[in-house]
Amino acid sequence: MWELIRLVLLIALLALLVIAAVGDVRRYRISNRLCLVVAGLALPYWIATSLAGGADLLPLLVYQIGVAALVFAGFAALFALGAMGGGDVKLAAALALWVPAAQTLELVFLIALFGGLEALVLVVVRRLRGQSSRAVPYGVAIALGGCALLLEEIIKLSSV
Repeated sequence: MWELIRLVLLIALLALLVIAAVGDVRRYRISNRLCLVVAGLALPYWIATSLAGGADLLPLLVYQIGVAALVFAGFAALFALGAMGGGDVKLAAALALWVPAAQTLELVFLIALFGGLEALVLVVVRRLRGQSSRAVPYGVAIALGGCALLLEEIIKLSSV
């Protein structure tokens, strides 16, 4: 039963990431509400994970929050440099609440990889169109990185 709850929550997260990416492409904005929902749903996910695996919930949550705070600080530094928007920072930190701490560096790597590819595609497309905008909707890269990392867990849970 707990695996089913985890699966439903992960699918909800994927849907929220898609909504964030689409909104970021359309408006260059990720809503605070969406980031709060992503962060808030992490708690029931970890409760279900704890109950499914018998792990102690409190140390797990403290560790997850600490790792998410580090992700927030790193992305906030990029925001301070003008490399990304505030919604991107909040979405990345909220997503980090979902990712097991051991996979956080993998998440950051995937976000950077997808962000670099996205920026490259946008530069080429904009040059071909004669556009000069430098803005990149990094919510897309964050969503793709999260989806890529979480799909393995979704496939595993759906086969149980």
